[in-house]
Formats: sequence, structure tokens, C-alpha cells
Amino acid sequence: MTDSKNINNPVGQGGGQRKRQSRAERQNNGPHRNLDRQNAADKKAELVRKMREKAAAAEAAGQADENTAGN
Repeated sequence: MTDSKNINNPVGQGGGQRKRQSRAERQNNGPHRNLDRQNAADKKAELVRKMREKAAAAEAAGQADENTAGN
């Protein structure tokens, strides 16, 4: 049986037609990857925001302690 090395020309694979894939999709850089990257960027932004809020709260608490300890 002849096997094709080209994914867009599946000789002898049977089972119907396959969607023609672009070069980027064959390298796993398809449109879904853009969504994955956007979701990762959103999660990172949320994490950074939470860390900054926590740091600001800790700094404010530290300043309040300094004010009360000085008197």
C-alpha cells in the first residue's frame, strides 16, 4: 500500500475527505492557538492585578503599624 507523506494528500487512508490544513495549522499554530494565548494573557493580567492589590494592602498595613508604633 502506498502511504503519502503529505497530510493534504492522504493516499490510502480512506474514511472520507480531510480538511486541507494550512502550514500554520500543521505546525499547531492554528486559530485555536490565538485563543489559548489570549486566555493565558488574561489569566496573567488577573494574577498580576491580584498581586498588586495584595502588595498595596500589605504596604498600607505596614504604614499603619509604623504610625501607631511611633506614638
